[in-house]
Amino acid sequence: MNREGINLALTNIELQTIKNLLKKEPNEVERGMFEVMWSEHCSYKNSKPLLKELPSKGENVIQGPGENAGVISLGDGDAVAFKIESHNHPSAIEPYQGASTGVGGIIRDVISMGARPTALLNSLRFSPLKTKRTRYLFGGVVSGIGGYGNCVGVPTVAGEVYFDPSYNENPLVNAMCVGTLKEDELYRGETGSPGNLLLLVGSKTGRDGILGASFASEALSGDNASDRPSVQVGDPFMGKLLIETCQNLLKTESSAIVGLQDLGAGGLVSAASEMASKSDMGVTMDVSQVPLREENMTPYEIMLSESQERMLFIVKESQVERLRDKVKELGLDASVIGEVIEEKKLIVNNRDITVANVPPRALTDNVPEKLREIKFPQYLTEQWKQEPQVSQKLQTMITANNYSYENLIINMLNSPNIGSKQWIYEQFDYTVGANTVKAPKSNASVVRLKGKNKGIAINCDGNSRYVYADPKRGAKIAVCEASRNLVTTGAKPLGLTNCLNFGNPEKPQIYYQLANTIKGMKEACETLGIPVTGGNVSLYNEGENEDIKPTPVIGMVGLVEDLSKIMSADFKDEGDMLVLLGETYEELGASELGYLLTEKTIGRTPEIDLYKEQNLQEFILKIINSELVKSCDDLSDGGLAVSLTKSCILGNIGCTIDLPTDKSMLTWLFSESQSRVLVSVSSDKVDSLVELAKKDDIPSQVIGTINESRLSITKGDEEINLGINDLKNSWEGAIPWIMD
Repeated sequence: MNREGINLALTNIELQTIKNLLKKEPNEVERGMFEVMWSEHCSYKNSKPLLKELPSKGENVIQGPGENAGVISLGDGDAVAFKIESHNHPSAIEPYQGASTGVGGIIRDVISMGARPTALLNSLRFSPLKTKRTRYLFGGVVSGIGGYGNCVGVPTVAGEVYFDPSYNENPLVNAMCVGTLKEDELYRGETGSPGNLLLLVGSKTGRDGILGASFASEALSGDNASDRPSVQVGDPFMGKLLIETCQNLLKTESSAIVGLQDLGAGGLVSAASEMASKSDMGVTMDVSQVPLREENMTPYEIMLSESQERMLFIVKESQVERLRDKVKELGLDASVIGEVIEEKKLIVNNRDITVANVPPRALTDNVPEKLREIKFPQYLTEQWKQEPQVSQKLQTMITANNYSYENLIINMLNSPNIGSKQWIYEQFDYTVGANTVKAPKSNASVVRLKGKNKGIAINCDGNSRYVYADPKRGAKIAVCEASRNLVTTGAKPLGLTNCLNFGNPEKPQIYYQLANTIKGMKEACETLGIPVTGGNVSLYNEGENEDIKPTPVIGMVGLVEDLSKIMSADFKDEGDMLVLLGETYEELGASELGYLLTEKTIGRTPEIDLYKEQNLQEFILKIINSELVKSCDDLSDGGLAVSLTKSCILGNIGCTIDLPTDKSMLTWLFSESQSRVLVSVSSDKVDSLVELAKKDDIPSQVIGTINESRLSITKGDEEINLGINDLKNSWEGAIPWIMD
């Protein structure tokens, strides 16, 4: 590889630290190894001091941060492994391959824990779909996710997507995978004893993805073409073969396998150094034994390649020949490329020549951590000053433009942020494997634990406008919203993984966003009792003109004890009563309505009381498990107006709403006050529900009845009347009308 023009992302201080650790000047291979392992993408050097504050322990936690994926006990010997990661920069350059390899990489992370991948999720952010480039990126990413997931036979069951101008130059593509395993079949990235052998399994190694981790740790340049060599290339058919081969080996050769690790960011450097470091061992490697698909590859290129569909197994020497032969029979390459040694060194040879000799911990543990300067962003002062006038400003705009509330509801349903995401998920096979119980259009999706009447509920959530307008509040809401979506499905939340997508941490106001987001997450997780089992940090998400809005994405898993009690948001039967749980305030800051009318984030994020949220979630689980309610939907983006319309559309039935006169129609419909849930209940049980809510200190109001095929809303002498078909057409056409 011609390295002319490659900018090694090591500071002078870091280079001097490396010289001190090695007691010599690093050669080309060693320097490349440090650049990859000390990149932000691999080392978390800017975020690790902050991440230590997140709670990671809990009674159900089997494996917390530090491994390829977190693992939570589901009881009865069952467990779930899950992780979310970003593939932002590659997807901005090559949207199909960037998204495709993001999916492949997160699948292999889950496999390396000994789990079978059972579900995929995604969280996407793009600029509004107004330009040809944005539509190209969006379409390519969606195709890449579907192209890989569909081919490997893992259903894509849930996700979210938002559009905001801050993502114009730097879209976000976060992929999450969930897998199931038995607790006693858990594997880790360990080397075991000296004499064990390193068996490289999977595809041949090429030049794709070299310095990919470093590329992901820098701001995107204007010259996208020069970044293309850093984008990995996926092969889903080989990926499927690797999945099945790994499952076969883990089930039938457990006595021979000590540990395994995905070859993702950093390639062989990362896999070998992390396994050796965690085990307090060393390894020797011979790059001449690595199967190659390109000629004249150098040791530097072989060690730093991020070619996809590769796994590194640690195997007992006495049984390696049998495993190698078995892998080859299954159609994959398998080559012994090294050995575990007692000396704590990572020694890389090219036949008889040593090309690198580095202590593994120097690569994994000795990167200088950076606690950056924190400065309160000036823009927040302006945002928060706006808050008292937000409602008045929006009402003035509505009056001046002669908007009716019917217009506003239709337009909101037709906005890509709120509208149906069917255009996306219809490109995914979300039923392959026959374990999907609840599909992508729900608050959370549910996959069955095979052979049991239990299920895993999963979802992704995050509102960047909220975090931008108040990082700490917004992060609390992100955790609570993810948890609330599981609870309204009938699941008890068990654990979360996170992907923290932020701009340049060297800017004090960006580091403020990151630090306060983590503080907010910490408080919410501690109050709700939800441990953080791992995650990913993606920094330097910026273009030439601006940083992205701070975008923490929360991926959460929960347990449904009885699949017959899964709850959905769609209205069911005519005559059922609608009850709004929680309190509504005049909170339109950072709202969907504000963005719809101004195309900006105005005002401050709504307040959230974590103890009221906890009380509400416990109450919701109680009334679902006691079969008191028929539908359940949390109120979030777009407020009550969106919750009512979506529940009508999904149930293909109407409702009549009579709102109290103590608040304006604007507040009732579009406030985004937190800790609110809309439920439907049969008329003979509504009094019991209201009485139970009062007993548990949950505010409740009976606001309407389900009937026929129209949405009718009245408040005093104000009236709104909309047909369900009109609502449905607007909602379902939001994205197709732009993309098609």
